[in-house]
Amino acid sequence: MTDLSVSGGSMAGVAIEIDARGMKCPWPALRAARAMREAARIMIRADDPIAETELRALAIQHGWTFAVFGEATFQLSCQQ
Repeated sequence: MTDLSVSGGSMAGVAIEIDARGMKCPWPALRAARAMREAARIMIRADDPIAETELRALAIQHGWTFAVFGEATFQLSCQQ
């Protein structure tokens, strides 16, 4: 089961955190795309070896920024 939680108070400028560890691709990318409908920034933890490639491609496709924070932690955000 995916853990979706919001860091902070309001949705504006707040990162949604997604725990997609244990999920095989394409599920982490699908969860990220869904969360980006509601937030301008997400942090996602995904340990599938393909997740980084899939999430980077998703970000490029939508014009979002993509960053890697340590092992298995990624950030996607809208460029504003």
